Parts: sequence; C-alpha cells; structure tokens
Amino acid sequence: MRRNWAARLRSVTIDGLRAVVLENERLRVTVVPGKGGDVVEFLHKPTDTDFVWLSPQGLRDPAHHLQGAADDVAQFVDHYEGGWQEIFPSGGAPSEYRGARLAQHGEVAGLPWDCAVTADSEEEVAVRLSVRTRRLPYRVDKTFRLRAGTAALEVESSVHNESDLELHAMWGQHIVFGRPFLRPGARIRLPEGVTVIPHETAVNPRGRRVRAGGPWSWPVVPADGGGGTDLSVVPEPGTPGDVVYLTGFTEGWYEIVADVGMRVEWDAEVLPYLWMWQELGAWQDYPWWGRLYTVGLEPFAGMPTDGLARAVANGTALTLGPRGTRTLTMRAEVLA
Repeated sequence: MRRNWAARLRSVTIDGLRAVVLENERLRVTVVPGKGGDVVEFLHKPTDTDFVWLSPQGLRDPAHHLQGAADDVAQFVDHYEGGWQEIFPSGGAPSEYRGARLAQHGEVAGLPWDCAVTADSEEEVAVRLSVRTRRLPYRVDKTFRLRAGTAALEVESSVHNESDLELHAMWGQHIVFGRPFLRPGARIRLPEGVTVIPHETAVNPRGRRVRAGGPWSWPVVPADGGGGTDLSVVPEPGTPGDVVYLTGFTEGWYEIVADVGMRVEWDAEVLPYLWMWQELGAWQDYPWWGRLYTVGLEPFAGMPTDGLARAVANGTALTLGPRGTRTLTMRAEVLA
C-alpha cells in the first residue's frame, strides 16, 4: 500500500538506474540495486543532514563504460559516486585468486542486484537484495530494514559459497563520509584497546599522516616526519591522505560526530578490522583531482587494501567451507 506517512517505500529511477527509497518520520535512505546495492542517501530529516558523501562525478551506470583504456582500477573509480558499497569477494587493489582476476574492490559493487520487498507496513519496511558473483562461485544477500519512529537503518547480510570447495574472500562495508556533514575538527570515537596498523607504503603521492611500522595504540600515533598524529580528529583540507587498519575490537562500533553524528555497529567476529581511509584534498591527479574531502570508516574481513591474494597469504581472509555461509548484522544510527 502506498503511504506518505510512518514507514514507507518508493521505487524510483536515478540517473537511469533503478533505486528504492526507505523512509520514516526521521530518516530517508536511498539504495540503488541497479548498481551494487549502493546507499546513495542517508538523510536525517530533522536536521537536513545527509551522511552520505557524494562524489563530484555523480552516479554513473557501469554498463555505460564504453570508452577509455582497459583498467582494473578504473572500472570501480570511474563509477564511484561515494556513499556506501558492499565489497566482496576482494578488497582494494586488483588481485588474482586461483586463476580468477579480480578488479579493484572485487565484483559485487558494480553489478546489478535483484531486489524484493520483504516488509511493507506502517511499522517497518524492508527490501532484500541478492547477487551472484561472476568469477567466483558466491551469492550475496542483503536486507535493509527501517522501522517507524527510529533514526537507525538495520542491515542483515550473508555470503554463500555455492561450490563444494573451501574458498576465501574479503568482505567489507565501504562507508565514506564527506561534506556537508564532515568538517575539520569532527571526532571519531572507538572502543578502548584498539590498535592501529599503518599501510606499508604511502598511498598518496604527497606523503602520509602516519609513520610506517607499528602497531600503534589508538588514537595518537607517530606522525610521518616526527611528532604525533591524533587520528580521532578530522584534519584540515589539504592534509596528506592515508590508509590505516584498526583492530582489537571487543565490540564492533564507531561514532563519527560533527554537529550531529552517526554510530555504526557490526559483528566484529565476522569483520575484525576497520579500514580508515582519509583523502583530504591533497591528491591532485587522477582520479581525485583535489576534489575529495572524505573519511572512510570501513568494517572489513581481511587486510590490507592490496586484494584477496595478499589477505590469503597473511591469514586475514575470510574462509568459507564447502556450501558454507557467513552472516553479518549491522546498524547505522544517527546521533542527534
């Protein structure tokens, strides 16, 4: 039943891609099954705050990638609109696993997903998305649920090995924050006891914020070039970007707070790492051209951002037994 009150659903088309809107009195969340199940809007209505950062290039359909040189990185970044992506079965750079060549951030982020309504009442709405990978024998299911009167999106996901072999995967939630929500001085809060593992090398040609080595204790870590860097405080535009990996979570949660904030909770037994990606406008060349001011806080199984083969080699990849399934629950709630 079509409603304009309480919990409700709408099917829409955005830039030629099919999308679904989950809405209640406090939140409006837009999901794009036509492109990876991406979340492209997470709007807190009372404060008119959208927590989703949108790329200057906007939403693009990967099916229209007809020009340009063949490139396993460009397939993702040329169609990266920001927001929140499901990353599976490989995270980060292109990689080869058991003969399968996997592009940047794996397979499912750019694929069209099936979508079905599983709840549609004044009390709650929910949609279930499903997709099969094309180079590895996996199926991924994801349910988005919004209950009336809350400022929280609930997410239930599962990955299924449809073969009779034991296989590996990296599984992550590519959640990125930016303007207008994000600003210098915004704070990032984590549980006690978290440690910081820097990426081995600088990911930004203009330098890095965190000295290689570690692990270090959160939040103040040795800065590249001396002194300290407080990773819990979002820095000014123009600061060199970096990637670090946070681990040691007894509880899976973080909070990022500016004028308002968001708390993200997840099962840390399934995704034991939190990738922190900061690109703060210092990258002047392709693909960012100095236009990004973003912080990604991305729960992950496996590290570093070098692809599945590296995570298998260092023992951090997720293992799925023959016909095996792993499940994940998450919650993203506005703090206001």
